[in-house]
Order: sequence, then C-alpha cells, then structure tokens
Amino acid sequence: MSASALLALRAALIDRFADDPALAALMGGAVRLHDEPPRGAVPVYALFGEAASRDDSVDGARRAILGQALIVIAKPGSARSALDAAARMAALAEDGLALAGHTLVSLVAESLSASRDARSGEARAILSLRGVAETP
Repeated sequence: MSASALLALRAALIDRFADDPALAALMGGAVRLHDEPPRGAVPVYALFGEAASRDDSVDGARRAILGQALIVIAKPGSARSALDAAARMAALAEDGLALAGHTLVSLVAESLSASRDARSGEARAILSLRGVAETP
C-alpha cells in the first residue's frame, strides 16, 4: 500500500490553510501546522494527528479511504480558540482540494471534539477528516 495519497492530502491541507487570512487570525497571525509540537510554541497551533490510508479499490479503479486527524492546541483556558480554528479548517478542507497525482472524490469533516490534557491542562480540539481518493 502506498502512502502517496495520504501525503498528497497533507500537502493539499497545508497549501489550503496557509493562504487563509481568517484561519491565520484565529491562530494568532500565522497558520501553524506541524508534525510535532514545536519547542516553546505558544498556542493556537495545530498538529497532524493520527492518519490512515486503506485500500478500497473496486472494478479496477485504484481507490483509497483516507483518514487524517488535526489537533488544534488552544490558548490557555480557552477551548473555544481551538474549536474556532478547527471549525475553520473543516470548512476549508471540505471546499474542494486538489491532490497531486490523485483525484479527491470526497472529503468530509467526520467529527470535531474537544478535550483537556490531564497532565498539562491544555485544551485542544480534534478534527477528524475522512476522504476517498482515486489514483489514475
């Protein structure tokens, strides 16, 4: 199984989010989406969370079911700051992305949840995206 559709989805999300002034404003002036928490980062920022690609090929068409979580870390004491940024990400993601080397058949925000880290006390929002991509 190739990870190329999943990597193409991540690249398309980065591109879409980077050019959105509303998302940048919600994140304190710049869109910050990382693979790992950057040292000394001040919220609001986002991380790529769990991701999966599962083969769903049918009748000779090469398809994959994609899952990607985005974790938005909140300002101290404010789950709303993370939820607002995650909701904006969901709207941008569902507005049609172009994947390099693949056709994105569908992409939906499957769930949005909020939690608080027991150890650090940080609030966070978790946006789960689910999509289908075809490879020509």
